Amino acid sequence: MLSLLSILIGTVALILAIPAILPLLGWLNWLIVPIALFGALIGQFSSGTGARNFCLAVAAFCMLRLWAGGGLF
Repeated sequence: MLSLLSILIGTVALILAIPAILPLLGWLNWLIVPIALFGALIGQFSSGTGARNFCLAVAAFCMLRLWAGGGLF
């Protein structure tokens, strides 16, 4: 059950990350990274590792976008 919840949180974070790719919306990643990391924390307590890895991948993508945009753009 925790795995399903983690995947749901990761999917919400991924859907929110799609518009954050656009220029001048990079600041949204500051909101998305904690959501994805919370999903990874929930996934840590599940029996599988796929949900946790999915949330970590979403968080890593958003952190990369933050780094590329200088933390704001």
